[in-house]
Amino acid sequence: MTSRADRLYLGWQFATPHPDPGPPPRRPTPPEHERLNPDWAVAQRREENLLNRPLKAALGIAVVIGVAAVILGAAGWLPILVAGLGVIICVLIAALCGYAVWQGERALRSRMADERSRVGKLRAAQENRLFAWQAEHASRVRAWQGMRIAYEHQKRWYGVTVPGDIHRVDVAGGTLSGWSAVLTTAAAPRLAAGGEVTVLDLTEGAVALDLIAFARTSGLEPLVWVLPEDLPRLDLGTGLDARGLADVLSTVASATEEQGSTRDLSFDNAILERVIDAFGGTATVAGVAAALRTLAQVGDPREDVAAGLISAAQVERLTTMFGRGAADRVVVERAWVLESQLRKLAAVGTARVPPPSSPLRVIAVGQHAGSAEGKILATYLAVALTHALRGTAPGRPWQHTLFVLGADRLRGDTLDRLSDACESTGTGLVLGYRSVPPHVKQRLGRGNAAVAFMRLGNAEDAKAASEQLGTEHRFVLSQLTETIGLSVTDTTTASYTSTAGTTDSLAESWSVNEGTTRGTGQSRTGQGVMPLPAGASRNSQTSDSRSTGESESVSTGISTSTAWGLSTSKAAGDSESLAAALQRSREFLVEQHELQQLPASAMIVTYAGPGGRQVILTDANPGIGGLGVATPLTLEEFRSRPAAPQPRPAPEPRPAPEPRPVPEPRPAPEPGGRPVPEPGGRPVPQPGGRPVPEPGGRNAGRSAPAGWRSGEDRPPPNLGPPPARLDWRRRRS
Repeated sequence: MTSRADRLYLGWQFATPHPDPGPPPRRPTPPEHERLNPDWAVAQRREENLLNRPLKAALGIAVVIGVAAVILGAAGWLPILVAGLGVIICVLIAALCGYAVWQGERALRSRMADERSRVGKLRAAQENRLFAWQAEHASRVRAWQGMRIAYEHQKRWYGVTVPGDIHRVDVAGGTLSGWSAVLTTAAAPRLAAGGEVTVLDLTEGAVALDLIAFARTSGLEPLVWVLPEDLPRLDLGTGLDARGLADVLSTVASATEEQGSTRDLSFDNAILERVIDAFGGTATVAGVAAALRTLAQVGDPREDVAAGLISAAQVERLTTMFGRGAADRVVVERAWVLESQLRKLAAVGTARVPPPSSPLRVIAVGQHAGSAEGKILATYLAVALTHALRGTAPGRPWQHTLFVLGADRLRGDTLDRLSDACESTGTGLVLGYRSVPPHVKQRLGRGNAAVAFMRLGNAEDAKAASEQLGTEHRFVLSQLTETIGLSVTDTTTASYTSTAGTTDSLAESWSVNEGTTRGTGQSRTGQGVMPLPAGASRNSQTSDSRSTGESESVSTGISTSTAWGLSTSKAAGDSESLAAALQRSREFLVEQHELQQLPASAMIVTYAGPGGRQVILTDANPGIGGLGVATPLTLEEFRSRPAAPQPRPAPEPRPAPEPRPVPEPRPAPEPGGRPVPEPGGRPVPQPGGRPVPEPGGRNAGRSAPAGWRSGEDRPPPNLGPPPARLDWRRRRS
């Protein structure tokens, strides 16, 4: 794994930028191909036969009569003229009937040809549509294959780093195994990038063993001190001047006490500065402890003089420095307290063996250190390292990384001084707290720092961490209203109508007519024409008429009508409404119980980024870095980089060519030049012997349009799973 020198890796984030594409798209279902309906053809033939039956009968009768006339005429039983006339008439009738029958057959063949042409066009359109579907399906399958390859070959673990402007990381909670994973994951890339790592293990649990083993496997020989056994070899804090040594020892002397007033610390500092001045400005911790025993009148000073820790002149100088009387009692009491604390550090730097240089330095408090001794050693290491950092020149950020594990054992002012020294010199600082006491809670995330939370079994610590992660707005259901209404209306109407009527009428008429008619007439005719003679006539007429008429009409009518009706109407209405109201509420981003159930190597990292607060779930297992699906790039960097070309799938083996079918006779082509499919649905051979594939035939899965069927660059057949099976109940006959 290649890591950057200006970054601190805290763990790995699991993500899949390319989602699972799911199953491959199914092949398109071939539509049921159009074909000439044999029932329709039979019906057309039957109808034509019914229409032609009278014509055919007339044709047959005419033929029979004509033949009979010829026979009878030849036999002499029928006159030749009559027989010839009959034959001519029968020929005319037969010609007319035959022409009509021929016209009907021609119209039937035309309809059949039109139907075949229509079916052929529909089949051609279905084939083109199927080829278009198959081409689209092939494109979708290729896209699916690309997404599948991207999904299978993508990285799933991405590095989690802190931004470059963050100078400190606070790790709260966790177990010893979890801290070992975090230390190895964070320090190994720093060593691989050429940086320096210093580890202060104050947990008494040997957390840095995995990191030491990794360094030795990588060819680095780390420097390891286990206190208090290795105090003589420890050179940390041995080269300080009088003021620096007095500050370190006065701070260490107050490590077992609660943080007192400034007067107490300054009083201890003044005593220690005067003691160191008595040594000429340079002294060791063992010499200071011997001088404090002299001031406190503990033991025999001659033993310390014999051991070379202090000289007789220095003893005399100390005796006369603080005077006598009441001041003696104050100095004796304070010197007694200081000597009781600092005597545990008397062996620091006494071996005087210069250690070799190494990029990895591990200073751990061993399991044999007592409670008070452990606090004193932890405070001494932190304060002495603070003074050592102040004397170095500022370097690149995170070039030198300091890990302080078990930092909750240090007092708040010690943590502040160490943080300030690391920030001013560009030294990266990682503070690990097993618990979250009040002075740690006040300093979590203070300044420009990232906070990482591991498993917090204590409920109060988990609550404090949940509050540190903060809250966010969420929309929750606040009110649910359900309204149900039912309305029923029933109406009944009845009516009855009865009508009765009587009509009487009487009509009487009488008439008398009387008339007389007289008439006289005379006529004469002149000379007649031969042989009729002339004539004369006279006429007289008289008529007399009389008529009498009388009529009487009587009519009676009775009408009765009855009407009865019943009307009933019923209406029912039902209404139901459900209304939900949402309100915005603030909830914890990470609940307390979730922090108590985190795995040993899991870690929730939060920091302020350019886009706002970032909360990332991280796994600090160092073994993830050796997986092939892990990358040191962060998830944002991976998404922002240009997409790399994905490996193409291996081409499918092309099947062996099949024998070309033998061309069959084909019907006449349509006006457009396309061969007409046969009614039975068989593919009609094309020029060159290549058949047109049927929708359900061997070439049904070939995803290519009509123009691609003869090309060599056509897509492989049978891409994707087969389509759904057709339902035989929907198959047309």
